[in-house]
Amino acid sequence: MMSFKTQQPKIAVFRALQLGDMLCAVPALRALRRAYPQADIALIGLPWAASFVQRYHKYLNRHIVFPGYPGLPEQPCNEQAWRRFVAQMQEEQFDCILQMQGNGTIVNDMLQQLQAKQLAGFHRHDCMMDPQWFINYPESPHEVMRHLALMEHLGIDAGDAQMEFPVSEQEETDLQQVAPFVHHEPYVVVHPGSRSEARQWQPAYFAALADYCAEHGYHVVLTGTPDEMYITGYLAGLMKHTPVNLAGKTSLGVVAALIKHAHLLIANCTGVSHIAAATETPGLIISMDGEPHRWGPMNRSLHHVFDWTKNRSFTEVYNCLVNLLATDMKKANAVAKYAIFQSGRMGFIIE
Repeated sequence: MMSFKTQQPKIAVFRALQLGDMLCAVPALRALRRAYPQADIALIGLPWAASFVQRYHKYLNRHIVFPGYPGLPEQPCNEQAWRRFVAQMQEEQFDCILQMQGNGTIVNDMLQQLQAKQLAGFHRHDCMMDPQWFINYPESPHEVMRHLALMEHLGIDAGDAQMEFPVSEQEETDLQQVAPFVHHEPYVVVHPGSRSEARQWQPAYFAALADYCAEHGYHVVLTGTPDEMYITGYLAGLMKHTPVNLAGKTSLGVVAALIKHAHLLIANCTGVSHIAAATETPGLIISMDGEPHRWGPMNRSLHHVFDWTKNRSFTEVYNCLVNLLATDMKKANAVAKYAIFQSGRMGFIIE
């Protein structure tokens, strides 16, 4: 295991990416915290990730805003902001910075400028670093397993690969305000958006699946960011039935609570699919990037992932939905019958 001269080492994790990427790193962050319970662990991330650090405060102590860097596409780079950031990081004198961004072709040289006492993470043949602290970037495993492999390389017990997404009591309460039926009536969540338009399945397909759910007694709830409201509005217009359109009306935590209690999530392979993996909500997930082995939910008995780049069969997706709802309704009927039996039995006992 990584050894430090102090019982309270300062460790920074560099991962300046979006929601889905960040969620896939949570099992590794959990392992890191378990190995160093007294450490000051900071996330160097995009500005939005302040909320991520707050949600995962059990594993992360603080958030340091990454200002961008030439060659990294997630945000524009400001040279003056970069110089301030470098000065700040050099002053911090981290005991270790973990490079959990990618294969290291750009960021390993970048991170050396920050003058941490030690760097660790991923590298490949064109950016080789100290093999004691760095692991060859594995191209094929799932993103979760990739980072757990790094933990093992550093002598840290990786533990399990279970995803997690904490939902607060306030978020549960807020969910009740916008969707009071969630604990009383069956519903499915349909999330047609994705950060990249190239990774968005056709709204007409989502609409057809959503109508089938509505015709079989399920509320249909559409979710999305404020930027995706045009997609959910268009999808709603294609439907024969009227959905509950919550796009742009809820926080991420409320969406997670909504997914947590849903009977099914129908979505692109994007951040919400990782939330469904964390909440163990059944999913019908469309992968548009050709990498479902890397980004799709890992539990394929619970989540049905379709690689649209290899098989563009809407019929197969539709039939999968038919089977999923049939199974769900059988379970619901069995639970209802058992409840009636129990109530009758209790009544008999009371009499």
